Formats: sequence, structure tokens, C-alpha cells
Amino acid sequence: MSVLRAGSTLLLLLLFGQSLSAPRSFSIDYQDDCFRKDGEKFRYISGSIHYSRIPRVYWKDRLLKMYMAGLNAIQTYIPWNFHEESPGRYSFSGDRDVEHFLQLAKDIGLLVILRPGPYICAEWDMGGLPAWLLNKQDIVLRSSDPDYIAAVDKWMGKLLPMIKPYLYQNNGPIISVQVENEYGSYFACDYNYLRHLTKLFRSHLGEQVVLFTTDGAGLNYLKCGSIQDLYATVDFGPGTNITAAFEAQRHAEPHGPLVNSEYYTGWLDHWGTPHSVVPSAAVAKSLNKMLAMGANVNLYMFIGGTNFGYWNGANEPYGSQPTSYDYNAPLTEAGDLTEKYYAIRAVIKMHSKIPEGPIPPTTPKYAYGTVGMKKLQTISDALEKLSFSGPVKSMYPQTFIQLNQAFAYVLYRTTLPVTCSTPTPLSSPLNGVHDRAYVSVDGVSVGILERNKAITVNVTGKAGSQVDILVENMGRINYGKRINDFKGLVSNLTLGRDTLTGWTMYSLSIDEAVSQGLLGEKESTPTDPPQPAALSLPAFYGGSFIIPDGIPDLPQDTYIKLPKWRKGQVWINGFNLGRYWPARGPQVTLFVPANILSTEAPNNVTVLELEEAPCSSGPCTVEFTNTPILNATVTSHHKQHWGLFTKEDLL
Repeated sequence: MSVLRAGSTLLLLLLFGQSLSAPRSFSIDYQDDCFRKDGEKFRYISGSIHYSRIPRVYWKDRLLKMYMAGLNAIQTYIPWNFHEESPGRYSFSGDRDVEHFLQLAKDIGLLVILRPGPYICAEWDMGGLPAWLLNKQDIVLRSSDPDYIAAVDKWMGKLLPMIKPYLYQNNGPIISVQVENEYGSYFACDYNYLRHLTKLFRSHLGEQVVLFTTDGAGLNYLKCGSIQDLYATVDFGPGTNITAAFEAQRHAEPHGPLVNSEYYTGWLDHWGTPHSVVPSAAVAKSLNKMLAMGANVNLYMFIGGTNFGYWNGANEPYGSQPTSYDYNAPLTEAGDLTEKYYAIRAVIKMHSKIPEGPIPPTTPKYAYGTVGMKKLQTISDALEKLSFSGPVKSMYPQTFIQLNQAFAYVLYRTTLPVTCSTPTPLSSPLNGVHDRAYVSVDGVSVGILERNKAITVNVTGKAGSQVDILVENMGRINYGKRINDFKGLVSNLTLGRDTLTGWTMYSLSIDEAVSQGLLGEKESTPTDPPQPAALSLPAFYGGSFIIPDGIPDLPQDTYIKLPKWRKGQVWINGFNLGRYWPARGPQVTLFVPANILSTEAPNNVTVLELEEAPCSSGPCTVEFTNTPILNATVTSHHKQHWGLFTKEDLL
């Protein structure tokens, strides 16, 4: 009987060992200045990865590469606007399936540091806040404003209960959760707001979870960014005085682990400025110093990924970020292994055990070659197909939000009230074009208005001539005090000294029209008026290519290059790859993930060229290449003041 009893006991232990063992725990030890995981001293070496910037099919590949670099944790943001694009309509499937992402991290053996906002910055449109918050025009974002708080409470009431099962103490991977983000860099300095968020997070996640804040490594940041009951951490990059940076953290947290929550492996880009490059040696050197001090470090970014669609953000003075979020990170935008990856891995190996086994290889790229393109329709031709909601009329122009449009493009139409026989200035005297407007009169392009850069174009025409102004939202400001960034014509336009009135506005559902195949070739009608040499009307162009199914391992990732095209948007098989702007650079190619390509049917390419297509002057093509170009020479017509590792100039 004793043998049977012993066997039964062993079986019970095997079956229920998890519940019989001590509960999982992750906590801060203020005496030994460290984290403790399950009672043992613990230090994380983490890397940032944004699931919203990487196709779901590649999550596992990227996470495995991070694990094999020696990381024991990853850090990710949850962009609110990615999951609730309109109030009360939530999306958590496909590329938005954050629970699947968290489970993958756990299965691979990575812990998770979660940054659910509500504000994330991240060079993401409006810092992750949904544009519909601006329906209340005077809302004070990131504050105790009752309308903002009500929206945050509702969103977190949806999100945080989903997250709770993935907390470490609940057998999940999440060891800590950030409340807000770099709040010390924001003007509001509203401690009641931070207290409200702390109570909100605790009410949903419980008392055990480690909640933290992140701010720049200076007392001026920590003053408004840190608060009792949230563990204060700092962020800084290579070249920073590490001792001084952690002394700033020690001012807020005299005891506890040293934490650099954003150690910058690279930096962000903007259209019209050179591609940021940070030497691997500098990144490795400072990382080694921090790890030798016993500090916890998160490398931001470990992989940057891509701002597909319209998700890129912008900074002040207004400059939008490109489609690529490569960030000069250890893994490229496409997940390729780099010299920086191996340099960081070598440093980590000096301080902790590296997993054994092969590193997943760089995914192969394929050059599918040249694809011929032909003109389909101008925006004006296709207006009825593009404007699902129909025209809206008003005395003065309305903003995107007033028109219930969050992203992309709106066409504003009016008429010349008087005859302009000589060039007459059409102006935005209050700099109210947000962000770029393509102007035509009676079907002839006359110029471009651009926020902060070009507020006047000269027009001629007869009284009653049709004026079309296609306004592009280039991405909302994601950092600083102007994140309440309204889009469209946000103030009146003038013709000479007279205010233009009598507007008809068309919200354009271009993504839906492209995916539904509504943009065929224009039916034979009288040709468009001749255009000036420098500009053409915003128009769609289409082409297709076939990937043979007899070639092994196809389709593969590729890059699309648009030689001689100026600026616009590109879709493949209805998937919005993002913006191209090789005329301004530095990005020239756009990453095309293999999962959107097909070997079973022709792959359709749709281009919306806003300025000047090459089709009238010769062969009109796009090219698929196996090599990215993110660092083309840039001729900048304006000075930007963004420093590599400081954010003061962005305030």
C-alpha cells in the first residue's frame, strides 16, 4: 500500500505541481536595489518590438531572433488608435491580435514589459491616441479633462481585463506595466491625472503587478513624470553620461533597480532629413557599461518595422516620419540580421548566458523586376466611387474630424468668386493647411500648399472656375504639446484679400475603393487640359505582375521602388504599403512583405501619384528589387533641429 500511496502522491505532484509550488511573483527589492522574480534576484535585458509595425506572420521570426540575441524580455506598446479606430468599435484580430503576440513571446521564453498607454508617443500617429478624441475641439489630452478621462476609462476597461491573464503572477509573461509615457515631457504636469491612471490600472490589474513610469534622464523630466506608487525609470542613448543619467533616476528612486527603459540603438527619421545612423561600437560600448553596473536595459528599438498605411507620426516644427521605421536597429525593418545585432549579442554574452542553437536566418528577398503601369483615373474622375458618404456643403471649410474622416485625403471644392486675369495669391494666411494640399483650377494643377513651408500659390481663372484642393493628412504630431493635431483646412483660405466661402467637401474612402477594385481605367471622354510641366493632377495608376508558382520558396519579401515618381501612396493587392516620397527622401524603397503577395493570381499594384507621374514622358513603371534604399542623399530646403539623443528640441 505504501508503494501505491507513494505513486499516487507522485502522480498528484506531477499533475498539480504548478498549483502546489510557490506562487509566481515579480517585485521590486528596495533593500538590494534589484528586481526579484520568484524570490530570486533578477535583471532584464530587453528589446523593443512593436507588433503593430510587423505583419503577424513574422512575429515569431522576429521574437526568436531577439531571444537568440540573449534577450530575456521584450517591450511593446499598445496603440489605442490601432484597436479602436472609431468609438466603441474594437479590433483585436489578425495583425491586431495582441493576445496572440503575448502568448508567442511566452512560448519562446521571453518576458514582456508592457506599455499600454493611453499615450505611447512611439512616432505613431497622435502618439497612439485616437483622432476621434478631437471631436471635442477644446479637449485637453493627457489631463484630468472629464471627456478625456471618460474615454480613457472606457478603453482601459476593455483592454486591461484582456491583459490581466497574461501577468506574470497569473502564469503569463508580463512582468511590469507602464502607466502613461514620458509624461514629464508634456506641458500639463497634472498629478491628479497620474493618480487617476494609477488607481485605474490597479483596479483592473491588482496590487501585485509592478507599475512604472519612463522619463528623460533629467530632473526637469522626472519632476512631472514621476509620482508615488509608480516606479520611476529613465531613458537615454549612447554617448550619454551614464552615471549622471542614473543619478537622476536615483533622485526619484533612492533605492530599487537601475532601469534604462529606452536605450536608443538608433534614431527616427523625417522626410527631408538624412537617414539616422548610430555606430554599432557606440551602442555596444554604453550597453556594456550599463550591464557591468547591474542595470536593467531595454534596447529601443531592437526591430523598428514599418508604418504601413497612414500610421506614421510627426514632430514639431511639423515634419512627418517616413513609412519605414527601420530606426537603424539591430534587426532591420524587414527583420534582417545586422552587424549591430551581433555586436549587441557579443556584449550580452559577456554578462549572461546566451541560448544555444542556430539564429533564424535573414529572410530571403526577391527582385520581381519591372512592372508596367498605366493611368486609371484622376481623383476628380473617380470622385463618386471614392466618396462613399457623398458631398458635404458649408460656408467655410471643415476639418477632417468634422467630416468624420481620420486619415488619408479629403477633397475641398469651391469656385473663384471673381475673375483673376493676372496671377492672384490663393493663401492660407494662418498656416491652416494640415498638412499638404494639391491645388487645381478647372482641371489644371497650379501648385502645392504645405504646412509651415508654402502658404501661397498664384492662380488665374474666370469667375466661377472650379477650384479643387486635395488635402493630405501626413500624420499627426506624436510628441509635445501640439498632439491635438487637427487635419484638413483648419482655417480659412483667401483669394487676394477675400475669404473663400461656399465649400463642398468630399471625404475619400480610397482604401476601400482600391480593395474593392473600383478604380478601373477612365472611360473615353475628352482629354484632361494640358498640365504645367512641373505638376500633374493627383491620379491613380495600375499594373500587375505574376509570380510563377513553379519556382520554389516564392513568394518572398521584396521592396518596391518608384523611379521618377514624386510623391504618393501605394497599394498591393489592396494592402496599403504606405507613403512614398523619393523626391524628398531619405527613404526610396518600401518594404513589401511576402504575405501580401500571391502565386495563384496576378498581383495588383495601385499607385496614387499626387504631384507628377512619369507616364507622359516615357515608360511608366515601378520596380521590385531585393535591396532597400533608406539613406538616399537628401537636399533639405529647411533646417531641422532634432538631436540624436535628446528630446528637448521637440518640445
